[in-house]
Order: sequence, then structure tokens, then C-alpha cells
Amino acid sequence: MMVLPFVGFAGSLVAVLGGRRGVALGLWLVSLIGTLVLFGAHATSTLQLDF
Repeated sequence: MMVLPFVGFAGSLVAVLGGRRGVALGLWLVSLIGTLVLFGAHATSTLQLDF
């Protein structure tokens, strides 16, 4: 699941190199939002530790 934003960032780089600025910005923005959503899910989950 965590690989999806990085695939989006890589696709954005490919779009930049291909001269498709709009596609690159869209992929970058979607990947950034996905990264923040995944971070929020990981940062707010509690660890079930039992000592």
C-alpha cells in the first residue's frame, strides 16, 4: 500500500520528462495527498503492547 504514492511520484517524473506538465502536477498532487493520508493512518494508530 505504501508503494502507491512512490509509483505516483515516479509517474510524475516520467510525465515531466515527457513534457506533460498538467499530468505531472496532477500525479504529484494525488501522490502527496496519498502520502499524507497514509501518514495520518500510521501516526494515529496505537500499538497493542502487553508487558
